[in-house]
Amino acid sequence: MTSALRILLQIALYAAFAFVIGWLSILPRFQYASGNMATIKLSLSHATEPVEPCVKLTPEEMAKLAENMRRPMKCVRARLPLTIEIDIDGRNIVQLEAQPSGLWDDGPASVYERFDVEPGQHRIAARLRDSGRTEGWDYIYSEDVTLEPGRYFTISFRPETGGFHYR
Repeated sequence: MTSALRILLQIALYAAFAFVIGWLSILPRFQYASGNMATIKLSLSHATEPVEPCVKLTPEEMAKLAENMRRPMKCVRARLPLTIEIDIDGRNIVQLEAQPSGLWDDGPASVYERFDVEPGQHRIAARLRDSGRTEGWDYIYSEDVTLEPGRYFTISFRPETGGFHYR
């Protein structure tokens, strides 16, 4: 086979490969959100309070420990579960309890939920408990929002800025 024929064959194969890759990049079409519904995303990662409060060690208790283990406070690593509820127009749509991550249950609890709702004006209320209380909520937020068809509405949580955020 001559070198000119090999080069032409190579160019043809590259063009066919590029065409297939281009075709696969646009088909089949993927629709992220329903065109006639609004999508609400609840997305957060939050570290709750420890299961038990830290205890201050006395000098005698510290002396009993190995030198490399001597710390003024003894803390349990495990954290409490995260409890979340979301209401839309007074109707509860999300009620969940997320467990902390990590090998010792000492990491943040992560939540990602997605659901479609009718577009229009809605009252969204969010509640979160990250402490050991059994009744009530640590963070509560509600707001009237307008949800547009085919659009995402995100509920996130940042305790350093006061709690829930809607976007």
